[in-house]
Amino acid sequence: MPRKGENIYKRKDGRWEGRYIKSRTPAGKANYGYVYAKTYREVKAKLNDKGSVQISSATASPEVSSDLFEYVAIEWFNAISPQVKESTSNKYWNLLNSYILPSFGSKPLCDITHEFLETQCNLLLTTGGLKGKGLSCKTVSDILSLIRNILQFATRKGKIISCDARSIQVKRQTKEMRVLSRAEQEKLCRYLYSELDACNIGILVCLFTGLRVGEICALRWEDISFSDHTIHVHQTLQRIQDRTNSEHKTRIVVTTPKSACSIRTIPVPDDLIALLAAYKTSSTGYILTNSDQELLEPRTMQNHFKKALHKSSIDPANYHSLRHTFATRCIELGFDVKSLSEILGHASVNITMNRYVHPSMELKKENMQRLSELLSVK
Repeated sequence: MPRKGENIYKRKDGRWEGRYIKSRTPAGKANYGYVYAKTYREVKAKLNDKGSVQISSATASPEVSSDLFEYVAIEWFNAISPQVKESTSNKYWNLLNSYILPSFGSKPLCDITHEFLETQCNLLLTTGGLKGKGLSCKTVSDILSLIRNILQFATRKGKIISCDARSIQVKRQTKEMRVLSRAEQEKLCRYLYSELDACNIGILVCLFTGLRVGEICALRWEDISFSDHTIHVHQTLQRIQDRTNSEHKTRIVVTTPKSACSIRTIPVPDDLIALLAAYKTSSTGYILTNSDQELLEPRTMQNHFKKALHKSSIDPANYHSLRHTFATRCIELGFDVKSLSEILGHASVNITMNRYVHPSMELKKENMQRLSELLSVK
């Protein structure tokens, strides 16, 4: 049986076979090509490579009808790619090839109705993904957002569509974020101070400034003002998919942060500045390596953080929990929310309050105890 939503089959001889659209006739009929491999993942990778060729050259192919979703989707992708970061372009490309074009590509725009969109979203939620167990609400919501953008692009191009997808909504489940308790934070700090090295200092910086993991990996000594006690955040480091003909599937890039609001200057506590000054051995270079050339990538920091939690006898948490913990401690200490929002690099205070601030049970108890005065009988 094929995987749901994918033209991938296991053959009787034990091999996996994948089918992809090489071209279309003027009437829109698909001409298929085939790839083979020993495993499902290998076939999936080969199909992705074929998809890359299709997307990069589709606008030059007159065989695909301009009224088909595939034609407009590829035209939209080629138009939007120069305007977004490479990591964002890669995300769009993967969503298009993995989940959108297999089901939507061969359909005329006028056949993409509310009912069809709703059915496809439900299929993705229940049977999508490599294991056929369904995609997360977040992923399906991202897919739907791309479809909306493509349909709006089609409208601007003068195409006739049946539905703009605005009537379709995927209910997002709010995931509870892990925040270290005060006791856990103290235990972690004791361990980090007892084993000071580049990674542990990086963890401390994130815990007391709210930096993202990519931002601490891209932070350089030139970005720290020891006289003003500030850190200037203007770069992030990430490993992204490499869709060129390179031997490597991924590569590391240092680029601007995710948004303009993320470029910011953060005041740093005196003790943390003193710690950084004591550790500094170079006037330039990345602070995690004390080198201009060597990089420490986010995956390495994430793995080191997991080990630090284990050695501190703290329950598992992802690296981003340091940012949540920082924001929560700031609120507990009475920080001005507008200032905190700018320190975190958010576009609005609402993002800070709704996504990153999690009052601890201790603070809730403290606030509730203030009601005791109303209960007392004089």
